[in-house]
Amino acid sequence: MPTHSTTFPTRQEGLAQRSWVVVDGEGRALGRLATQVADLLRGKGKPTFSPHVDCGDFVIVVNASKVRLTGAKADEKLYYRHSEYPGGLRTATAGELRSNESERLIREAVKGMLPKNRLSRRLITKLKVYPDAQHPHGAQKASAVEARD
Repeated sequence: MPTHSTTFPTRQEGLAQRSWVVVDGEGRALGRLATQVADLLRGKGKPTFSPHVDCGDFVIVVNASKVRLTGAKADEKLYYRHSEYPGGLRTATAGELRSNESERLIREAVKGMLPKNRLSRRLITKLKVYPDAQHPHGAQKASAVEARD
């Protein structure tokens, strides 16, 4: 009787296979972009994927301020934050965030698509978002990833 064994990647094996990828957000729908970025961060496209190991890549999102919001989301979708002081609730529409804090818009969309656990808090640190085409990670020799739309 043949013996078959399933191999599970360890943390060290996941660290060895990391790379840097660049995703261009210009003209892409926010949700579709966030889905692709979340999959890259988790490493779901790799044959060694395991849900309990951080085996994903570092992701650089450029042109975040040029992302597309479909429907009436630019005017109607609200983002909330609180200053932890009484009466400190602040709201902003998705359109305001896209023009002022586009990094936060992408980061919150991707964070919502990751599992809610300690691993996701480690995964979100591998996401680097920039509002225009310039980024300071040239030394990492990141490879460009084409859109899945």
